[in-house]
Amino acid sequence: MQDPERGLSLTIARVVQRLQGSSLHSQLERQARVSLHKPEIKLESLKEDIKDFLKTSGWEKKLQNAVYSELNVFPWPCHPAAPPEHIKEPLAYMRKAQGSWEKRILKSLNSMCTELNIPLAQKRPANEQKELLNKWNEMGTDEPDLSLFRPVYAPKDFLEVLMNLRNPNYENGEQPSFRNHLGLIQVPLKVKDIPELKEDFSELGLNIGQLGIDDSAQVPPEFFENEHVRVGQKVLAEQDSAAAQQYVRQGCPTALRADLWALILNISNQPEDVKLTASNDDYYFVFEDYLYQVLLCFSRDTSVLEHFTYSSATPPKSYIQGKLGMEEYAVFYPPNGVIPFHGFSMYVAPLCFLYHEPSKLYQIFREMYVRFFFRLHSISSHPSGIVSLCLLFETLLQTHLPQLFYHLREIGAQPLRISFKWMVRAFSGYLATDQLLLLWDRILGYNSLEILAVLAAAVFAFRAVNLMEVTSLAAAEAVLADLSTLKVMPLLQIFLFATVT
Repeated sequence: MQDPERGLSLTIARVVQRLQGSSLHSQLERQARVSLHKPEIKLESLKEDIKDFLKTSGWEKKLQNAVYSELNVFPWPCHPAAPPEHIKEPLAYMRKAQGSWEKRILKSLNSMCTELNIPLAQKRPANEQKELLNKWNEMGTDEPDLSLFRPVYAPKDFLEVLMNLRNPNYENGEQPSFRNHLGLIQVPLKVKDIPELKEDFSELGLNIGQLGIDDSAQVPPEFFENEHVRVGQKVLAEQDSAAAQQYVRQGCPTALRADLWALILNISNQPEDVKLTASNDDYYFVFEDYLYQVLLCFSRDTSVLEHFTYSSATPPKSYIQGKLGMEEYAVFYPPNGVIPFHGFSMYVAPLCFLYHEPSKLYQIFREMYVRFFFRLHSISSHPSGIVSLCLLFETLLQTHLPQLFYHLREIGAQPLRISFKWMVRAFSGYLATDQLLLLWDRILGYNSLEILAVLAAAVFAFRAVNLMEVTSLAAAEAVLADLSTLKVMPLLQIFLFATVT
């Protein structure tokens, strides 16, 4: 273990280095120069006077939010001697598995391009560029014929890969406690039990007011809702990211959600230079133009590549024709390094309800992706990674609903085969939109995806009586086919705080 003070100094150095190249840094410099012309700035106390000016003019708060954002996104520094790949993923067998999965995806993509005789990357001809600009706001209605294209992969393909993951050091079930795990995930990662989850999610407790429960029609608004809205307005007025993150743990009022999420994600009101103004899911079909625009821009946004410094994944490379293997002729493809899977647009769709200004919608989605969603489709040992979420889900179910777990296992309906698609899509397209947004409030509030696994287990607990009667996987899937009537917060509270442990 490295010395905590050494770790702190490394963190400070890294944050300073990252902010030095940012637009915030140049804005701060500009404001400091402007302040020199003000009469209250004295030469003998120049440093302190400029600091005071930046504080009173709101720039210190912007700097604090930027630092807080960096601390939320980037991992704590490893030991100085640790190689760079350890920042991406500390376990060698996870890195190897992710590498193999990436080769398989790329092979699938390349073979489809070969079959259809379509180049992987080429510049649009001038006439196509012009046509795209003309049809920019009708992309959803004038879509190309995609019938010949198949998704590069679907969540069920990814689950098969995760089921075959093994830690070579633990082969033959050396660890007795892990040998008792009868789920599909067979890697020994540390996941939390209910007492630890109760502590982590303490603000969701039965005696604490929650949007999603205490704002229902049966509860007079003066008991909780009115005061919660007032506090939310104060948090927004203060423009403090850390306070906003703490606040949303109890849920966001609908009218404040868009601004609070932007504050937590440190997205300013400055529009980006992006030309921006669903899927088959009925909730989101009205936003189809937005989805096309956002995902087209996302696929070409090279700033997304930065998240690969802390992701176990590596962006796929393509080589200019005739220059195979020559690194100076290598390009990332797609330019953002992310190959989407079947259902990827569901990460964007719910945000269309909150953001009607396209540039803001795009910035929020990109930040949500590089903070959270990338972890749902890459192999890693991170507590918010999909492997840990699957193991947490199975462990909670096996520990607290053993009869149900064993019954489903015996009839060939392993629970994870049903819940995996919910977690990979962060429940988007499965829950009613208002409930999904309440769930995503808590993801942002706790800076963690673990709540997805808890909710998945809570859904099984809620439908346990019906599930105990089924005799096949198809019947179990039918019982859990429609989640659109479920209320997220009561389910989470009952499972975490009313379960006997």
